[in-house]
Amino acid sequence: MKVFDNTTKKIFLASWVSLNSAEVSKTYVTQLHSPSSHSGFDIFLPLRQWLNNIEVRDRELAHRLCQLIPAQCPFERDIKLFGKTILHIPPMCKLNPLYEEVVSLRFRALCYLADECGEDVSQYC
Repeated sequence: MKVFDNTTKKIFLASWVSLNSAEVSKTYVTQLHSPSSHSGFDIFLPLRQWLNNIEVRDRELAHRLCQLIPAQCPFERDIKLFGKTILHIPPMCKLNPLYEEVVSLRFRALCYLADECGEDVSQYC
């Protein structure tokens, strides 16, 4: 028995194509805003700017950031009883008002190690 016998022999590709240019001009584009853009005052704005302005240009700093900032939320849990999940505790990290900036900083550190230092970053994933 060959694997090819059990696979799909035809590939179907679908996409959205607008044929009427008048419809395109009537559509409205909505922009995604950060939660802080809805209110007039953001108490975390200086911290956000400071985290976003950190440039990762040192190998030791990049390694330290990748070690300190976890890849997944450490608070997410599944409570099991006799092999069945009875309770799921959702990730609480997204409640952190600086979550996006911290994750972005970790990503910049990973990119620096992989792209500029040529290191294998699979240990941090």
